[in-house]
Amino acid sequence: MNNIKINNRIRNIAIIAHVDHGKTTLVDQMFRQSGLIRDNQSVDERIMDRMDLEKERGITISAKNCSISWKDTKINILDTPGHADFGGEVERALMMVDGAILLVDASEGPLPQTRFVLKKALESQKKILLVINKIDRQDARIPEVLDQIYDLFIDLDATEEQLEFPVLYAIGKDGVVKHDLEDGSDNMHSLFDTIIKELPAPKYSEIEPFQMLVADLDYSDYLGELAIGRVANGNVKKNEQLICIDEKGENITLRASKIQVYEGYKMSEVEQIEPGEIMILAGIENVRIGDTICTRENPKALKRISVDAPTISMFFYTNTSPFAGQEGSLVQPNKIKDRLYKETLSNVSLKFEETPERDCFLVKGRGELQMAILIETMRREGFELAVGRPEVIFKEEGGEHLEPIEHVYVDCEEDFLGIVSEKLSQRKGRMINLVNHGKGRVQVQFDIPSRGLIGYRNEFLTDTRGTGILNSYLSGYETYRGDFPIRFTGSIVSDRQGKSVPYALFNLEPRGILFIGPSERVYKGMIIGEHNRDSDLHVNPCKEKKLTNHRASGKDDNTVLTPIIPMTLERAIEFIREGEIVEVTPNNIRLRKVSL
Repeated sequence: MNNIKINNRIRNIAIIAHVDHGKTTLVDQMFRQSGLIRDNQSVDERIMDRMDLEKERGITISAKNCSISWKDTKINILDTPGHADFGGEVERALMMVDGAILLVDASEGPLPQTRFVLKKALESQKKILLVINKIDRQDARIPEVLDQIYDLFIDLDATEEQLEFPVLYAIGKDGVVKHDLEDGSDNMHSLFDTIIKELPAPKYSEIEPFQMLVADLDYSDYLGELAIGRVANGNVKKNEQLICIDEKGENITLRASKIQVYEGYKMSEVEQIEPGEIMILAGIENVRIGDTICTRENPKALKRISVDAPTISMFFYTNTSPFAGQEGSLVQPNKIKDRLYKETLSNVSLKFEETPERDCFLVKGRGELQMAILIETMRREGFELAVGRPEVIFKEEGGEHLEPIEHVYVDCEEDFLGIVSEKLSQRKGRMINLVNHGKGRVQVQFDIPSRGLIGYRNEFLTDTRGTGILNSYLSGYETYRGDFPIRFTGSIVSDRQGKSVPYALFNLEPRGILFIGPSERVYKGMIIGEHNRDSDLHVNPCKEKKLTNHRASGKDDNTVLTPIIPMTLERAIEFIREGEIVEVTPNNIRLRKVSL
């Protein structure tokens, strides 16, 4: 062990938290106060969220790398997603760091994803720095939240050493971090100092040659494929001959045409990389996440990245509707196949399988949101496709049929507790905890089969009038709990092709909830609404009023229809049941029967 050295010039940290607890906002303020952004410099909020979908939704989808400098120490920061569906990004990020900042909302406290990210950090032996954020909230309950976090550490079997974590208090949006609540600090200097003091510097062997585990892949129009990872040992220079050890243990020769590091939120070219640094390697081909890049003289593989197995699957199809090929430029099966395969190269939690049918592909992932983000990204790229209903992935062990079980956390008003409990019970959910603070809201916990949550989240928002909060995480696998209805309503289906007219839609309104308005193109087999009853209803949405006299001729124009709720991708995916699919094009989202 005498050959183990520490690079005190670097700290590699991840910021982990439940969704919307303030990770990206905190990183923005770290940029400003480290001097990376001038006070008078105009920049977008949430600098690290560079994807359009991230900016639109206000969430982080993929882990981002950046760096700041403080007192001659470089701090490499990985901003991780907060949603459970993107847990693979968190697992991948933790492979590159030595410590983590756990961010917890001072009012909401530790929530399901807090548990997930902390569990992964503790399992990988990362040192934790706790930051209780949003302490300025009127409903902040700081002592209680701190106790809950200690309980969570204990519940996750944290060691005595891991329980000795430092605690800071923050108002992230204002760029304030304090050692204690009475501290009059108006900056983040205590956060920077604590990171350097409490979180470990990277260790390396001074006798081992260069080794880097590929933790992420990117692409540059100028440089081609980019491999991103932390240098475990040794040094590497520009244009040096290297070896890539793939999953099969085979060696692939490559040359480091350009090596870069993160300077702020941009990449900067350097001539040489030191151990412990997070680097970007350009000029490589056929490299995959989990591969080891090392020297030719003494090739030695590092432990590959491992992530939790997928829990849901979806079929992706080519679009075969009567309107196919009218909006998208990428419609062929091979184009869809290549795009899905490419996605799995950079997203370690997604799996892709071909099927015997040429125009059908199976994609496995972590959740509905992850799938929806992939589909939305593809439609914005010009793809036309169709997708089926998400299905959970079962296991067979010891002669038992097992299914994934979610631990669900519900926060809602007391008045809605009855309907929420009834709906979750119908879906084989079991209440395991109920807390009522006497302030009008209740916190309830259930365990429920994962298939019971498919199609329920939008229904939950409707039942709680948009005021409820529902979060969940995968708790494990249990024996199959039995069948239950997926949906208690049927579909309203068009029986012909044409354009919808107000008269026909007005007469259909009492039969259910419509998804389309007047003058919209429809085709035979297209789902245009939700039927009040559990059976399907085939209708003619193009039926016009028969005019018998002059007085009635303008009546159809004056028909007042109930405004429709625009069909979103997530809502469409949740709505469909067996025998139904979602048609996705760059301009439209339609629902249809499989057999037209």
